[in-house]
Amino acid sequence: MVGVLLVLAVLAAACGGKESTGKEESVRAVKGESGLADAGNPVRGGRLVYGLEAETTGGWCLPESQLAISGAMVRWAVYDPLFITNSAGKVVPYLAKSMTPNEDFTTWTIGLRDGVTFHDDTKLDATVVKNNIDAFRGTFPPRKPALWKFVLQSVKSVEVKDERTVEVNLKSPWVAFPQTLNGVGIMGQAQLEDTESCERNLIGTGPFELSSWRPGVELVAQRNPHYWQIAPDGEPYPYVDAIAFRPIPEAQQRLNAIDSGEINVMMTSTPADVSGTLLDMRNQGRINLLVSEDHAEVNYVLFNSRKPPFDDERMRRAVAMGLDRDEINDVVNHSFPTVADQPFPPGDMGYVDDPGFPQFDPAAARELVDQYVREGKDPSFDLSVTTEPTVLARAEVIQNQLKDIGVAIKIRSVEQATLISDAIGGGFEAMTFRGFPGPEPDTKYNYWYQASPVNFGGIVDPVINKALDDGRRESDPARRAQIYEGISKQFAAKVWNVWLNYTPWAVAESRDVHGIHPVELPDDGGKPFTGLSAGHPVHAMWIATD
Repeated sequence: MVGVLLVLAVLAAACGGKESTGKEESVRAVKGESGLADAGNPVRGGRLVYGLEAETTGGWCLPESQLAISGAMVRWAVYDPLFITNSAGKVVPYLAKSMTPNEDFTTWTIGLRDGVTFHDDTKLDATVVKNNIDAFRGTFPPRKPALWKFVLQSVKSVEVKDERTVEVNLKSPWVAFPQTLNGVGIMGQAQLEDTESCERNLIGTGPFELSSWRPGVELVAQRNPHYWQIAPDGEPYPYVDAIAFRPIPEAQQRLNAIDSGEINVMMTSTPADVSGTLLDMRNQGRINLLVSEDHAEVNYVLFNSRKPPFDDERMRRAVAMGLDRDEINDVVNHSFPTVADQPFPPGDMGYVDDPGFPQFDPAAARELVDQYVREGKDPSFDLSVTTEPTVLARAEVIQNQLKDIGVAIKIRSVEQATLISDAIGGGFEAMTFRGFPGPEPDTKYNYWYQASPVNFGGIVDPVINKALDDGRRESDPARRAQIYEGISKQFAAKVWNVWLNYTPWAVAESRDVHGIHPVELPDDGGKPFTGLSAGHPVHAMWIATD
């Protein structure tokens, strides 16, 4: 996904109703990528070194991979999706040329772009696209997706109609089906069939092709000379010769690396760094910067409602009322992000002004805890978090606040990949998590639907189940909005999670690096997407020469 404008968020909401310090306003007031207006025309050549927040230890066998944003950045470089989202939040064709539903949305016909080749010189055609979709839904041996087969369980069959046309038949109407494949990379046939090295044998159609990968050190991808997208200078993208992705999990180390020139691009979601160090560096002319909270992921406390203490609604409600989310945002995030009270961010379908989420009330929270304890039950729990210092700091604030209502928590710190695996395994008690980027609410279906393997919290809620089914079938935008607003209200009523804040993302570049976003999407697809929560394409980035 791509973006060109900084979201002008409501500062009162961002600061929990407090006055802006001015610093937050100044970083949010930048429209687009700083430094681009005076950069001149793009030039070719050079090497990008991109600092990522984590290593993708499982690799990129896409139907089976578990990709956080760091893995998604590599995916953007090596693979292209069938569909992509534009600035209006509409999914438009990318590798596809068209996507057409039948009258009741039970069949989608996908027309493919001509003249696209994979990195191994094989052609993109209907057969390889069918095989990719089948691989994701678990019907193409030898691929064995753990999660995707449940996401696509409503697909009845995928058929090749001709060399450039694929027909997807569904078991029931699915209005937002293309959004499900939005951003999903298409692999070459050789990678699909690879039983030995699929996760490291990367074969896509993207602007860069794999050169080398030393896990934990660096993944290098070189320019694809036969890329199908043509730049404004009349030659194929990308502009740069190579891109190296380096995992640098510690946020301060990434800041030091961009400042010293060790890397020349980085992403971060640490709010204090965005509104502090990076803003200062930008104002001093040392870096270029783009910030976006648009269609953002939400940071939240994920309860495992399958086991004590959070199989009891009283304890979920007690934790929600015992946490001062404004104070957490002030202490840990310098008040920069928008405090959340629902899964959908402002401006996205499903957002409602007041969903009824429990307010901070420590006295009422303690009453619920005391009631729970009098029944002979233990309110303490383990809170799993990543090793990132800001995340740990937030966990410590949560720990101190809950101590005041009689709840002791033990902080369990693990690597990001382990946290994701723990969420899938379901053995945790509670964890801080980040997810649910917008703008299409149907993409959350499997995260909340009963018995889905990615329903990490074990939510069992007939009201949410019905709303998810109704929203999937409904084609009228106004009625769809009402359905998903009902989900926000039901989350608040049952307190399935504690929402903390929406996640602002920033991309920082060295002064000579530009072009985070292409000017337009191909074939009049519109302006690029304004969110950064799922990463961004890298094909239009370039390095200026003095």
